[in-house]
Amino acid sequence: MLAYHTPLHVPTLRALGIPEPWAFGLADRVRFAEIDALGHVNNTAYLTWFESFRLPYLEARGITDYGPDSPRLVLKRTSCDYHAELFVGMDYVVTGRTRAFRRTSFTMEFAVWLPDEGGTARLTTTGEAVVVLLARDGAGRHPIPPAGRQAFLDLDGAHAEGA
Repeated sequence: MLAYHTPLHVPTLRALGIPEPWAFGLADRVRFAEIDALGHVNNTAYLTWFESFRLPYLEARGITDYGPDSPRLVLKRTSCDYHAELFVGMDYVVTGRTRAFRRTSFTMEFAVWLPDEGGTARLTTTGEAVVVLLARDGAGRHPIPPAGRQAFLDLDGAHAEGA
């Protein structure tokens, strides 16, 4: 049984058939409110799922604690590619990782999987987002904290671009 809204780490992801390089995931179940007139998950729901993933992921990676002194996180760009439909009641896992980063921004990749406790998972959706860190007071950009940069390198296999 999947633990919803609880970070899933490498051993659990591999047991569900989710391959490398994915090392962090969140499970949930498709809700009726996420279904469109065609009976499958509405395209916009995936962006909400990616956002719900980003919150605990960025805290776990040391980018923010969401406190009053934390940087503001702003989406510069996001995209989504749909490979297979999902329907109400299906369990899914959103995985994500940082692929690359600069001094004040980073590019994330996402994937949505239909897990199988038999060890195979089906990829249904992929996405990407560019996130920029801004100073809380609006005075400009905020650098990615050193611990976050190191986590991107060590845990996600990200690479620094012009950092």
